[in-house]
Amino acid sequence: MPKQPLATALLAALLFGAAAPASKALLQALPTFQLAGLLYLGAAIGVIPLLIKQRKFSFPWDLDRKTAYRLLGAIGLGGVLGPLLLLFGLSLASAASVSLWLNLELIATVILGFLIFRDELHFAGWSASLGIVAAATLLSFSEGHAGVKAGLLVGAACFCWGLDNHFTALITAITPAQTTFWKGMVAGIVNLSIGTQLDPYAATFQLTTAAILVGIFSYGFSLVLYIASAQKLGAARSQIIFSSSPFFGVILAALFLTESIYPAQVIAMVIIVISLALLFFEKHHHLHHHQAIAHEHWHHHDDGHHDHSFPGMPRPIYDSHRHEHRATSHAHQHWPDPQHRHGHDED
Repeated sequence: MPKQPLATALLAALLFGAAAPASKALLQALPTFQLAGLLYLGAAIGVIPLLIKQRKFSFPWDLDRKTAYRLLGAIGLGGVLGPLLLLFGLSLASAASVSLWLNLELIATVILGFLIFRDELHFAGWSASLGIVAAATLLSFSEGHAGVKAGLLVGAACFCWGLDNHFTALITAITPAQTTFWKGMVAGIVNLSIGTQLDPYAATFQLTTAAILVGIFSYGFSLVLYIASAQKLGAARSQIIFSSSPFFGVILAALFLTESIYPAQVIAMVIIVISLALLFFEKHHHLHHHQAIAHEHWHHHDDGHHDHSFPGMPRPIYDSHRHEHRATSHAHQHWPDPQHRHGHDED
């Protein structure tokens, strides 16, 4: 793993960006359900090294009911439906366009946060959202009738992942790596089982291995690297760097799938860059209210919400131990990171 956090974040973005062109190639030989299952089984395998490093593991049936429901929502929407919708859309459009459409996940997360989860959204956020939606619409019409259908499918996938992001952000009893493991394992088995019922499994060992490796690197290792960078750079800065992943997807699609880059895609990329800049560099203050509570969950001590010390544990590193929150209110300034919980729900 690269020691420089910037390199780590860029590598995470590169690996995730490679998912669309790699999946486009695999769809030529694998049915959609089977490929979705193999990719997410690979994601589960990819985070196992991080689980071993954390030395703590929880089973879903041991979680409290609220956390279990959130995990179930993340599995169903983010692990089962999201990948299927993406792959169906990918079968109808170029990998480059699909890579750019994936920016809709960030916008879905932000807007859902505003509408459902009480997150704040200001003028720059609305402007960025409209810009990315406009870019997605331009891409859809530039690909013809199939492109419109593909854009709607990828947009629906991003809506599922937007809800998944909020469910995942509210899960504090287990780490993101554990959430990814259970999401990948359960969703992978479900989609692969459905896929083998719809079509006989005819993939060769080499093709099966290739699909699992894409899952390991693009969905598993990319998360591990992203978490490593976020612990050094902070979530907001890491998210800014990670948002370059769709552009890596466009470059890789041109290099390895020999897809042409059309003027509409270039215009869309410019609009997306401006929109992301508006979104990420908008800072605002807001007030947090914390009720007094004692519990155990995964956190690090310099996140603005945990000011206690724990002997021998560096402040930026995630850890789980029992601690108390005093009843406090405080205001602070931050980037509008989709994973930043304004409500700060405490289980």
